[in-house]
Amino acid sequence: MSSSNASFSQNISSVRPEYFFIIGLSGIPYSNYYYIFLFLIYFITVIGNSIVLLIIVLERSLHSPKYMAVFNLALADIGETNALIPNMMKTLLFDSQYISYNACLVNMFFVFLFSSMQSLTLVVLAYDRLIAICLPLRYHVIVNNNNMCFVFSAIWVFNSVIVASMVSLITQISFCKSNVILSYFCDHGPVYRLACNDNYINKIMGFLYTTLYLIAPMLLIGLSYLGIFLVVRKIGTWEGRIKALKTCVSHLLLVAIYFLPIFFTYLTALLLEIADTTFNSRVISTSLSYAVPAMLNPIIYVLNTAEIKDIIRKALKNRSLPIDRILK
Repeated sequence: MSSSNASFSQNISSVRPEYFFIIGLSGIPYSNYYYIFLFLIYFITVIGNSIVLLIIVLERSLHSPKYMAVFNLALADIGETNALIPNMMKTLLFDSQYISYNACLVNMFFVFLFSSMQSLTLVVLAYDRLIAICLPLRYHVIVNNNNMCFVFSAIWVFNSVIVASMVSLITQISFCKSNVILSYFCDHGPVYRLACNDNYINKIMGFLYTTLYLIAPMLLIGLSYLGIFLVVRKIGTWEGRIKALKTCVSHLLLVAIYFLPIFFTYLTALLLEIADTTFNSRVISTSLSYAVPAMLNPIIYVLNTAEIKDIIRKALKNRSLPIDRILK
């Protein structure tokens, strides 16, 4: 191989780069301030979701199917945030946009695995609300801890297989043209588009992932709430209707802040050509659409869930009792 191609190693089936160059935010003045902003999001996300995990683990009254799903969502939020933001912060701290081939595949796997877990967890929470409102007398029979544990075990296995298959097929690609990734992480689409051999199977896997974890969840959640609204309409009083719908507020907020930004980002990317300004705008909007929901999820559950608010209120009250006694 010539010196100009020294960063590529070739085997029988494919040409692989030793490293990729992640372009990230290119040509934007004061981009360091954006990375600092992302670090603040990272800090709040990890602390907030860790508190939610700790509360659920320590409080026995929250060992219920619904909070098993909330626990799973908080775990996925922490995982996705750790897969995304530290790699972006490396650009600021070490002025390095390079990532090794194997590290890129690992990064791709964990970002898409935890993102898929966030998506399907929101579907499970929609199912929980559907059964709670439409079949309240059978709720504890259908939605119990054993069933929820089985559902999430199956989801983790299913998602791991899908994402591992998607990532492993990247190894069949030859990268003989460029190793520059037009994204802010090892994104599946920008990576497989660098191929100089047939990448049709990679396109199929990308479409499958989008269908399974964006389109299908939105449809299932929409159908769940259609069923909920049809049942709520039959409740005789407005007070009863409002009481039923109030139990869905937290989940609807989570769905809106997770799916809508990602959906419109993908839609905008399809409709607009990638110019420099458009690309940078897409990097910012996409990174925020992945980072911000993970930060807001624990805040929404703390502010909108009576059980968690009561637990925090009791903990603060008990902590203040010794001070009150000393003052007396």
